[in-house]
Amino acid sequence: MYQWRKFDFFEEKYGGKIPDDVTGDIQCCSSGRGKVVIGSNDGSVSFLDRGIKFDSGFQAHSSSVLFLQHLKQRNFLVTVGEDEQISPQQSGMCLKVFDLDKVQEEGTSSSAPECIGILRIFTNQFPEAKITSFLVLEEVPPILLIAIGLDNGCIYCVKGDIARERITRFKLQVDGRSTITGLGFRMDGQALLLFAVTPDSVNLFSMQAQPPKLQTLDHIGGSVNTVTMSDRSELIVGRPEAVYFYEVDGRGPCWAFEGEKKFMGWFRGYLLCVIADSKTGNTVFNVYDLRNRLIAYSIVVGKVSNMLCEWGNIILITADKSLLCITEKDMESKLDMLFKKNLYTVAINLVQSQHADAAATANVMRKYGDHLYGKQDFDEAMSQYINTIGYLEPSFVIQKFLDAQRIYNLTNYLEKLHEKGLASKDHTTLLLNCYTKLKDVEKLNTFIRKEDGIGELKFDVETAIRVCRAANYHEHAMYVAKKAGKHEWYLKILLEDLGNYDEALQYVSSLEPSQAGVTIKEYGKILIEHKPKETIDILMRLCTEQGTPNGVYLSMLPSPVDFINVFVQHPHSLMHFLERYAEIVKDSPAQAEINNTLLELYLSRDLNFPSISLSENGLDQDLTDHSVAPAVSKADPEKRTNTDSKDAMEKDCTERQQKGLELLKMAWPSDLEQPLYDVDLAIILCEMNSFKEGLLYLYEKMKLYKEVIACYMQNHDHEGLIACCKRLGDSGKGGDPSLWADLLKYFGEIGEDCSKEVKEVLTYIERDDILPPIIVLQTLAKNPCLTLSVIKDYIARKLEQESKIIEEDRRAVEKYQETTKNMRKEIEDLRTNARIFQLSKCTTCTFTLDIPAVHFMCMHSFHQRCLGDNEKECPECAPEYRSLMEMKRSLEQNSKDQDLFFQQVKSSKDGFSVIAEYFGKGIISKTSDATS
Repeated sequence: MYQWRKFDFFEEKYGGKIPDDVTGDIQCCSSGRGKVVIGSNDGSVSFLDRGIKFDSGFQAHSSSVLFLQHLKQRNFLVTVGEDEQISPQQSGMCLKVFDLDKVQEEGTSSSAPECIGILRIFTNQFPEAKITSFLVLEEVPPILLIAIGLDNGCIYCVKGDIARERITRFKLQVDGRSTITGLGFRMDGQALLLFAVTPDSVNLFSMQAQPPKLQTLDHIGGSVNTVTMSDRSELIVGRPEAVYFYEVDGRGPCWAFEGEKKFMGWFRGYLLCVIADSKTGNTVFNVYDLRNRLIAYSIVVGKVSNMLCEWGNIILITADKSLLCITEKDMESKLDMLFKKNLYTVAINLVQSQHADAAATANVMRKYGDHLYGKQDFDEAMSQYINTIGYLEPSFVIQKFLDAQRIYNLTNYLEKLHEKGLASKDHTTLLLNCYTKLKDVEKLNTFIRKEDGIGELKFDVETAIRVCRAANYHEHAMYVAKKAGKHEWYLKILLEDLGNYDEALQYVSSLEPSQAGVTIKEYGKILIEHKPKETIDILMRLCTEQGTPNGVYLSMLPSPVDFINVFVQHPHSLMHFLERYAEIVKDSPAQAEINNTLLELYLSRDLNFPSISLSENGLDQDLTDHSVAPAVSKADPEKRTNTDSKDAMEKDCTERQQKGLELLKMAWPSDLEQPLYDVDLAIILCEMNSFKEGLLYLYEKMKLYKEVIACYMQNHDHEGLIACCKRLGDSGKGGDPSLWADLLKYFGEIGEDCSKEVKEVLTYIERDDILPPIIVLQTLAKNPCLTLSVIKDYIARKLEQESKIIEEDRRAVEKYQETTKNMRKEIEDLRTNARIFQLSKCTTCTFTLDIPAVHFMCMHSFHQRCLGDNEKECPECAPEYRSLMEMKRSLEQNSKDQDLFFQQVKSSKDGFSVIAEYFGKGIISKTSDATS
């Protein structure tokens, strides 16, 4: 005991005398539910509040209160005391249960709690003896288990609801010669155990057995008031030489504290002992912290009669009715006391034993680490700093050991930081730099390759890769990248650092299609440059259904257009890739974009010729079979003449343009209104690269016939012009006859002798009556190289034709004049002369006409009964009349449709005849004078 350090972790809160309201000598005490309960030898029970002031009291027994216990779960008070004897043969010792929440009136001036149960302890079956110990166990309300220890080695037990007199009484026998000095209940799972202590033994009853089974744990015991229970339900027995702990299987640890133990108790993990020191003759109260092997408090006291705990304090009551209240100091005060004495180890043990929060524990360890660091005990200081991880800012520790140049300690700290998953990118960088600076490959391997679950790494992956690359630890960087699924980093190392293109391609091939596509977009330029054929093979597997499980839909596959950017410096490889794709996939969603790209490659005249790159990079012939390599001199294969290179380039351009023309035709089948490429882009490409065949095809497909002949005109291809107009200018086949007029205008402005061509053009103009002769004369007159003999026969035929037309028109005019004259005469006759109706039969029924009859001016007669009501038109002539009127209204309506009128004028060979027809039919009426 004298080797243990003493501290003042407790302090006196207050002390003094017990209030005078507590009468008689104090026999027993109890605590619970915020009050201290005192039983006196005059039978009274008193309650003290938190300020040790008298709260209330009542007379529990008539003679004396020997034992009492204030229950925790219910506001019940259980007492054992002496009452008046009913008969000389019956003891007055009674057990009472008071319900402190119920008050019954006693007389007129005082009140007492209701006594809900009284039980005579001693009966014929339970002989009277001196009561030496008393203990109540609360179970599910309202069941109680009361154990009463006697000086004859017996234990009287009462179980049940005393208030309802539903109880069971039984007796336990320990030893017929020993006194029961202490009792203790323990719940071991569902099993209930009862410790019983005598001066000579420690015993254990298993209450579940019937009858309860007795087991002797030790053959030494203890005296009254030296038996208590710990918070872990261990039995504690104090003897002069030591304090013993007991479990259900026997004696446990033993603590050698000298001196006679007067009182034993337990408070918040502390052992409480009142010890009579034989050397000094004083009575000392000690508070032991057994886990940390220290005396938390020690004070000399008088003769203690009772010890209890309430309000978080330890309360000592002495024989002279004095009271001492001792309270525990707060943790901060304790630690300050220890820090001043540099007792950091004790401080750490203290906060850990009292289950302080982790932040407080880390703060103590930090201070201990600072103390050790100041003493230059770096290894031990680091061990303390490691325990602060998660609560102390890592930079505080890192800066200290960087300044001290303790790289080994710093490495240890950073490793622990990563193990706990609290490392940042900078911490990973620093740790890896430590490894590389120490050249500790073994630790680097352990750190990099340490398994912690599937795919989990306790460090920042990109930082680790970056540091390993910088230190030329490429294998480690690749391992981290592969395990973390950082495919782009893995390929970056293979391609940029190691130049291992074959392995890079194998790695890309092993990836999931989606991820492989991402990596190809990132590093495809390098792969195409060094391994074009293999890279294109991978792209083909990605973009087509080759090797794709379960027939993945084409729309779910990546598009070749997504990878065009990787072919920036390698157009021939791009051409080869797109051609292979187009051969396999016929209905790609990106077909238009693919065709646009191929057209640009096919039609471009300045496409970089790949002969030099082929020889330098060793490309396979399979990849470049679409191009023709230039001739190589047998004498010197490395030299190529400019002429050979130019011829090869021209041949390559021609072949590509031929492919372009085939693509233009194939991608615009006759059943499609729009082609599978951008027409405007195709036209621009053909214009930029002077690709005449492509332009002619596109213009003809778009029915831009004038642009077609414009192309021939630019090239002065007279034979092609006439052949084109024969094909495209036939209106009977949907052509445009006006092309002949444009062709005639061209020959009229060309300024050279083209008599043969003009005569052939005039043949078609005359056949289809495309232009009036006057226009033909005016057009050809502009060409000074043409003579009148070119058009002499044409003019003669046209004049003869016009003469015939004039004669026909003259005869038609005479006929119309004669018809008009007859109509006017008939109208005049109707106006001036009377009509004689001589019909004798009805036009409708053909019976003899009788009166009443109706006669019409058209010389039709009808019975009135054969006509409808209010009929004013001739039934025979009315349909024809209505038809004529409807035709007139239709013509008048059409006359208001300006678009139709102008369309007829424009599409007619002779627009003047259309206008004349409108006037002749009276459709175009005279314009009225707005001012009249």
